[in-house]
Order: sequence, then C-alpha cells, then structure tokens
Amino acid sequence: MKINQFGERALIQRISGLLSGGGNIVVGAGEDDCAVLDTGNEEYLLVTTDMLHRKTDFPLQMTGSQIGWMSVAVNLSDLASKGARPLGVVMAMGIPPDTEVEFIEEVVKGMDKCVSKYGTKIIGGDTDAHDELTLVGTALGMVKKERLIRRSGAMVGDLVCVTGHIGTAGTALMALDKKIPVSQEILKALFEPVPRIDEGMALAGSSSVTSMMDISDGLALSLHDMSRAGGVGFKIYESRLPVLSDVKRLLKGEELLEVAVFAGGDFELLFTVAPEKLDKARKACHLTVIGEVIENGVFIERAGGVEDLKARGYEHFG
Repeated sequence: MKINQFGERALIQRISGLLSGGGNIVVGAGEDDCAVLDTGNEEYLLVTTDMLHRKTDFPLQMTGSQIGWMSVAVNLSDLASKGARPLGVVMAMGIPPDTEVEFIEEVVKGMDKCVSKYGTKIIGGDTDAHDELTLVGTALGMVKKERLIRRSGAMVGDLVCVTGHIGTAGTALMALDKKIPVSQEILKALFEPVPRIDEGMALAGSSSVTSMMDISDGLALSLHDMSRAGGVGFKIYESRLPVLSDVKRLLKGEELLEVAVFAGGDFELLFTVAPEKLDKARKACHLTVIGEVIENGVFIERAGGVEDLKARGYEHFG
C-alpha cells in the first residue's frame, strides 16, 4: 500500500503503534499536539515538532521574514494548545545551495522576531543542503502538572469555544489562488499567524477548560480529532462562527463555509468549557461559544437543518 492511500492521520497512527512507550512519557507520539514528559518536578516538559516546505507551505508572495515567522509560530501554537509557556525553539534548515545568503538572513530574523514576541529564544539547530527550502522546528515548553490540557477531557454538556476569528487564513489562500485583492489584515492571518500562547496559558490558569487543541488543520478536522480522543461528539452552529466582516463581504454560502470550517491555516484555539465556568474562561481571554459537546457524532446546524460535519481539512498525503 502506498503512503498516499493512507492520509496523514492514519499514517501517524500506524507509525505510533510501532514505538515503545512507558518510562517518563505521559503523552506519547501521535496522542496529542505535544509529547509530554514527566521530569520529576512540579512541571511537565512538552515537546513538539513541525516540518514546513517552500512549495507546499509558503505561498510565493511571502517574504523571507514571514517564512521564518511561520516556521516558529506553527510550533508555538502546539504549545499554546496545551497551556504551556515556551522554553526554547530548535530550528533545522534544509537550504538549496544556490539560495542567496541575504534571503536566509531574513528567514532567521523572522524566526527571531517570532520567538522574541512570545518570550523565548532560538536555542540551536542545524543546516544542510536540500533540493527545496525545508524548515523543521522543535519547540520545548513547560506547564504545571495540574494545568496540562489535553485533546481529551470534554464532557457532554460542555460548551465548544474558539479564540479569535476563523476562516481568515483560508480566505487569504483562496484570494491568492484566484488573484482577488483582499485587505492586509486577511493576508497577515496567513503570512504571519498568531500562536495563542498568552490565551493558552491564561485558559490553563483559569481551571475552566476541559479539552483543547489548535485548529491549524481546520475546524472540522480538529473537532473530529477531539471527538476521537475524548469519546464524545460535537454540535456547532454556523450562525455562531466568528468570521471577519471583510471575509463575509467577500465570500457567501458554501465558499464561506469552506474557509471557516474546512480550510487550514488559522492558529486559533478550539476548547471546551463547563457551562458553570464560562465566566472564568471569558476573563482569561476573548472567546466565542460556537456549540456544545454531545454524546457522539460531529454535526453543524445550518439554516436548512442539522448536517453531518465531514472530517475534512488540511492533511499531508491526502
């Protein structure tokens, strides 16, 4: 069987099944957004890694600085989803030999700008010759043991919430593909995504969140991931999805639903909150309630009724 017949999530599950666990591993490979290690003190050590490629992950319109920023932000977003504070980032760069040195300097400056924004540093890495610019980041973080938030943990009756706006990065990608002019705010969501580090730590500190992950692969796919991890279902409401007014003016109907629910690229947090603790969560960060946790299935309520929400989004090998 070929890799492209699997899909990314099935491949990860197959690979994870070949790895031994135990020891100080609290959360192992393929189980969540980050691996979690018990180092014997009051905090867990979190580790996450992401690989990005010039052709598939960085639109041609992106600057070197924006490429560097994104390569760090994608890793910090995983830490944010666990409520962790960043400890450091290691970056490996596969560089085509004919690349201009000045371009790589801009990429590195973008990396440094991102880590500095979120209170951490690039602490090491590697460089190698490669056919295509390839950036591999590994982020380390710490979280108090009682504050760790996982994909699992949601209870029936909990409220489903997201930070910020959704569908903005997907709109930017669609606009670039169709050569439609859009605002800088929309483009920036794709080119310089914001990892919700502060919001993640604040939510973890509020003790109001029962489960959480980021939606960089799309809202629908993330809901299915959390459903599978927690053994629960979700129902969300199209009318409650927080979408920028500029996006609503540009897109309507199925196109709007596509970018809001299925497109990847938004680094917002998806999380569940017990209804009686919603006020505590609201004090931690700005949020929008978009649905509720149910016993099973993943659904969306639209004007025409309730529909199954397909497990579709951004996946490698798909």
